[in-house]
Amino acid sequence: MKINPSEQAASRPGIACTNFQAVMASNSARFSQKKPHPVSSQITRGWLCFAVTGMMALGWGVAHPAFGGVAVGPDETNSLACPFINEVRDATDDWLQRVSATQAEQPGWVTPLVTVTPRLEQELRYDQYQESLPGGKSLYSYGGGKGVELIPARQVEVIIGLPAWQTENTQPRKSGWTDENFLLKYRLLSADRDHGDYILTAFMGLSVPSGSDVFSTHHFGFTPTLAGGKGWGRFDFQSTLGIAIPDNGSATGGPGTPILFNTALQYHVGRYFWPEMEFNETYWPNSARRGRSQLMATPGFILGRFPMWHRVGVTLGLGYQVALTDQPLVRNNLVLSARIPF
Repeated sequence: MKINPSEQAASRPGIACTNFQAVMASNSARFSQKKPHPVSSQITRGWLCFAVTGMMALGWGVAHPAFGGVAVGPDETNSLACPFINEVRDATDDWLQRVSATQAEQPGWVTPLVTVTPRLEQELRYDQYQESLPGGKSLYSYGGGKGVELIPARQVEVIIGLPAWQTENTQPRKSGWTDENFLLKYRLLSADRDHGDYILTAFMGLSVPSGSDVFSTHHFGFTPTLAGGKGWGRFDFQSTLGIAIPDNGSATGGPGTPILFNTALQYHVGRYFWPEMEFNETYWPNSARRGRSQLMATPGFILGRFPMWHRVGVTLGLGYQVALTDQPLVRNNLVLSARIPF
């Protein structure tokens, strides 16, 4: 069975709002003849910004009092003639206090490996995938489209995903960047463990066709999603339900409007161990894949959050996706995840 290389990304359906490009890629290459987008320099700068942001986060951990750094007194600040530093520190203090207050009003679970959590998080994240494809081929994804997650205001989170670099061992070998993606979360209601342990959040995802020709969807995409979760003691579940809508709607012969459903079941063992089982499904109600679905089961575990320096921590995860449907686009997928919450 010959499958278009971009089609294989659709079998990674877990990210119900930020993986629009993965789902849309299942048919875009078949129906699009657009030229590649010359944005490699912009994407390179994006990775540089990711590295700089990471260093800034760790730098604040050493230098800023809110992260546990050594405070500089007023006399020392004045002697340095840097009044702007005081303004930056005050603004940072207010922001971090707002983040802490926002997160204190929601459950304390960890983010699943594949399913996007309804919780509001603030972290740097890097994922890596190793997919086994039909025909003995393999696809490697470095970055997984993750990036920077920020809580700029109460009830709100913004995710700035960085394009992943992907390679596939076809003949000739294919490699390139995936599309840029963004996600906006608005928390509708929530309660911490002592007051009900539940949460309901609305998402809106945006995918921009900035990737390499072999991995881009060639369409802008929007992914409205509703996400929720509930906990009982050490057990919790987190679910998302969304629909991917391309800029050409459900045009005949186009990529369609796939429905994305994800559920993660977690159990908290001890202080840092979170074994989990996820189910990630994509269903195509229209397009060339009409009536077909892809269901993946993802057993795995998450370790964390390990404290590094006051607000800064580290969380690690490992999982293995297995296709449960016939004629899968991806047979299995090794998932690695690293996060630095702050």
